[in-house]
Amino acid sequence: MRLLKLFTRPAATPPGGLADTEAMLASLLAMAWVVEARDPYTGGHLWRVSRYAALLCERAGTSTSVCARVSIGAFLHDLGKVGIADAVLRKPAALSDDERSVIHTHPAVGARLLAGHPLAAWAADAVQSHHERPDGRGYPRGLKGEDVPYAARVVGVCDAFDAMTSTRPYRAAMPVPMALQRIEEGLGSQFDAALGRHLLALGHDGLLDHIAGHSDDGIPLQRCLMCGPTLVVPREKVAGESVFCRHCGGEYRLQPGVDALFDSALQAVGTGGKGSAGELAPVADTALIERFVRDSAAQALR
Repeated sequence: MRLLKLFTRPAATPPGGLADTEAMLASLLAMAWVVEARDPYTGGHLWRVSRYAALLCERAGTSTSVCARVSIGAFLHDLGKVGIADAVLRKPAALSDDERSVIHTHPAVGARLLAGHPLAAWAADAVQSHHERPDGRGYPRGLKGEDVPYAARVVGVCDAFDAMTSTRPYRAAMPVPMALQRIEEGLGSQFDAALGRHLLALGHDGLLDHIAGHSDDGIPLQRCLMCGPTLVVPREKVAGESVFCRHCGGEYRLQPGVDALFDSALQAVGTGGKGSAGELAPVADTALIERFVRDSAAQALR
């Protein structure tokens, strides 16, 4: 059965031991993070898609090692957006046909960036094929049905769900139930039917709610007064430190607060100031990346 082969096919083992693998993976994830940081409305997107992908693989009965590789691929899936101009990537409105054609180049660009990397086998399918569709109307290769790699099918539905439940400059985030309805409507055409049904089950069980609208476990995106939920608060931040809106540059000071779901939380309060060029420069959340690497690299090597 082809699906079973996709579950169990071996991935190339990278040279060196676990420490070398972790270092190589961390460098790839840091690059992907900086690429994501260019778009202020996708804060936490890579983390969320990787978490959705891990849950979906687990629900589908996928092996631990393949789950880990798919989750890694999910974190890296937008790597090719490094080649998209800011004028297109950060456009605060719907894209024109020509601009959409430019966006459609990012899977192939990402695949070229990965080519030859020791960990390419873990992520290439997700990076190159996450916009393919079961009905053959996807891109860049127009693959159809089970010719779409398993990792790409997982990441494709998770990526779409996160896009729908995230705010953009030209529209508000959809509620989770509405996004799940859209996924259901696309089963078998836009989304893999079996995997889509597993995602629906996760959603109906409430297992996606703690990820949607968050940038890390237990840390929701906070709202910029001008731009909406664009403020990413790294876990290691403490009261008195600042975070900045990557869209308008507004400065927000973190103050102690209370969250309904957690014992304590930090609340971002506007200062009226603006970040300097250095403060607004994209910086990877190395602590989150280290946690992700620690949790996934050893499992992916199994």
